[in-house]
Parts: sequence; C-alpha cells; structure tokens
Amino acid sequence: MASKFTVGLDKIIEEFKLEAIHLPKDASEIQIDETDVTRPGLQLMGFYEYFNPERIQIIGKMEFAYLSTIDEATRQQRLETLFAQRMPALVISRELPYFEEMLELAKKYEVPLLRSKESTSNFISGLIAFLNVNLAPRITRHGVLIEIYGEGVFITGESGVGKSETAIELVKRGHRLVADDAVEIRKVSNDTLVGSSPDNIRHFLELRGIGIINARRLFGIGAVKNRENIELIVEMEQWNPEKIYDRMGVDTQFVSLLGVKVPSLTIPVRPGRNLAVILEVAAMNNRQKKMGYNAANDLLEHLGLDMESKEVIKDYDTF
Repeated sequence: MASKFTVGLDKIIEEFKLEAIHLPKDASEIQIDETDVTRPGLQLMGFYEYFNPERIQIIGKMEFAYLSTIDEATRQQRLETLFAQRMPALVISRELPYFEEMLELAKKYEVPLLRSKESTSNFISGLIAFLNVNLAPRITRHGVLIEIYGEGVFITGESGVGKSETAIELVKRGHRLVADDAVEIRKVSNDTLVGSSPDNIRHFLELRGIGIINARRLFGIGAVKNRENIELIVEMEQWNPEKIYDRMGVDTQFVSLLGVKVPSLTIPVRPGRNLAVILEVAAMNNRQKKMGYNAANDLLEHLGLDMESKEVIKDYDTF
C-alpha cells in the first residue's frame, strides 16, 4: 500500500498568511493528509452523512449568516457537534468575526481555529491547489529536468552519458534548469506530472572534471525555475550501431510514470551531435504535435502513403 503524504499546518498558515486565533499545539505538529476541504453548511444543520472529519473545514459568509439567524442555544449545540469531530483545522474566511463559543469549543476539543482575509471561493481554490501539489503521489528519478521553449523536458540516461553537460548548454542558450541528478515527480492530476528538485540540491549541477556549480549564481535568476510540468521524456543513450533508431516518428512513444502517459524519445549520443539543438527541436516538435500537427504524417500524405501509426508505452514506474 502506498504511503500517504502529509503537509504541516504551519506551511498552510505561512502560504496563505492565516491569522491563528487558537492553536492547541505547534502548527508544525499538526499534519494534513486530505487534498479536499469542506464547507460544513449541511453539518451545521445536523446532517453528518458522508462527513469526512479529516478535511479542513471552512466557514464562509453563508455559514456565518446561517449561524447568526439561529438562537444561541441551538448555535452552541450545532457548533459543539461540529467541533467534536476534531477536524484538523477550522478556517473562517473574509475576516469574518467569530462567535465566542467557537473559541471555547476550539480550546475544549483542541481544534485549530484560523482566519483568512481571502474570499471563501478564492481561498478554497488556492488551498485545494496547494494541497494537490503537496500531497500528490510522488517518486524520485535520476535525470535532469529543464524547461525548453515552455516545455518541461525530463532527460534520462545512464551516468556519464552527458545529461548535465547538455543541460548547461541549454541554460547558456536561454532555457531554464529545474533539477539535476534527482528529479522529484508529483502526480497533481490524472494527466499532469510536475517535476521539481529536492530543496537541498536545488539549482546545483555536477560537471565531471569541474565539480559542483550553482546555476543560479553562475547564470542568474532567469536561468532557473523551481518546478515545471513534465511534457516530454528524452532518454539519452550511447550510440549503438546495431540498433535501428526511429527516423520517421510515425509511431508515438510514451512512458508511463505514476500512471500518466508522457511522450518520449530516445536520442543516441555520439561525438559530433549537437544535443542541445536536438533537444530544442524535440521540444518544439512536441509542442506542434500537441497542437495537432505531425510532420511525419504530413510527409506521408504528400507522398501518397498511408501508414498506420501506433502507440508504444514503456512503464517507468518500476525502474
């Protein structure tokens, strides 16, 4: 069974600049593991079917208006039932005032009580996006991730094949480095992978014969990026004269990572090949394919040929 990832409440407070009305303990000790949130409107009316107490609860203008219309005894009872669920946090949006019984019950049931300046809808959308990234299923793979013409290209291959050297050439040509050596890949939606670098090695590159360099310090802030969607996977391998490499591109190659299909290419490496230019062309060609144009199919049509293309999928989840 896959391990469940968590994010500390302190990071959420810092990210959204939340006011801490009450914290039963240090916010870093309170871990959130649910990507969804709840506005407990039905719960405040007494309906708890399918209620998930592991989610962050958000009180907006509508919930506050309802609580203001009911008598004090009923409000106390409804709020106590809600706080007794011991949810990981309750956030009041729009800087709305809180009822005194909210603070009393937060202390009684040790529930963090927070407040946001944002409107309810803006706060919810931002929080869900933040949780989706920080709680996403993830793996770490060896390689280099670089943004080329807006396309996130994940370069893989055996050690010493020239991944980092190619990345340096691409950075010098105006593209942006995301990660070298270890790439942390997160599945943020059913069809989207986001790659980033572990914090402790971010923006560092290893070049054999030179050593470690800091791309950000050497080339400037415009040469690096913290994260990027993975749009293309390029596997670099030493040229094998006995292997037949694809020269047409009719068949579409994919790699499966965390269950998401990503277009892939295999680039043979040998002296004299300008790999940086090849990867630039690969990134632009991949963008054209996403926009509906395939040069190989166009050429075949001009030649009056009709070759059936197929998909070849390689599973990288286990390598």
